[in-house]
Amino acid sequence: MKKTSFVAGLLVLSANTAFAQQAPSDAPKPPLGFFVTSVGSGKGADLGGLAGADAHCQKLASDVGAGNRTWRAYLSTQATADQPAVNARDRIGNGPWANANGAIVANDVAHLHGDTVELGQLGNNVHRTTNLTEKGAQINGVGATPNQHDLITGSKPDGRAYTDAADHTCKNYTSSGEGSVRVGHSDRTNRGATGGNVSWNSTHDSKGCSQENLVSTGGAGYFYCFAAD
Repeated sequence: MKKTSFVAGLLVLSANTAFAQQAPSDAPKPPLGFFVTSVGSGKGADLGGLAGADAHCQKLASDVGAGNRTWRAYLSTQATADQPAVNARDRIGNGPWANANGAIVANDVAHLHGDTVELGQLGNNVHRTTNLTEKGAQINGVGATPNQHDLITGSKPDGRAYTDAADHTCKNYTSSGEGSVRVGHSDRTNRGATGGNVSWNSTHDSKGCSQENLVSTGGAGYFYCFAAD
């Protein structure tokens, strides 16, 4: 009888040990707070204005179970006779923001735009391997076919709107014809080079506003989305 009890005790101990080994020890990954749209509007830089772009972000987030957050497109608009300018950096909340893999791309607005130095490094963690869609897919960059690294922002490197007379927003994201839009490079490279202006949010202006114009310069009409809450 004592032998049977001893064996039973060993079995219970072994079971408890196995359970302890299988129990997850890692903290849960942070919720999705940042992504690149997996699809564009299909109409080039005509996104339906800021409202249309925000709605697009919200829908894509909802499709992957993150629709409980308030999503905003990372876009600046230029001032018009009726409306003041809007800065992308002022409409995306306070952070921190994590991608679909749970990696933090920036701690706050200042970190995102290189206003502060974090852990001895200037700037953010937004680059080729962290710029993921809401589904967790990587954006095609230089060397991939097709190259789709041009992301619409309409912004200067500091995340603010342009104040000159040129059109940097395709008429505040309502035109798929005349105009131009400022884009950043999701992979932060330019034909494989890493030097020079290879900003994630402000590298060059597009050839035009149509889908064809965006594709011809290495884009697809994609843009960044951030959770503002």
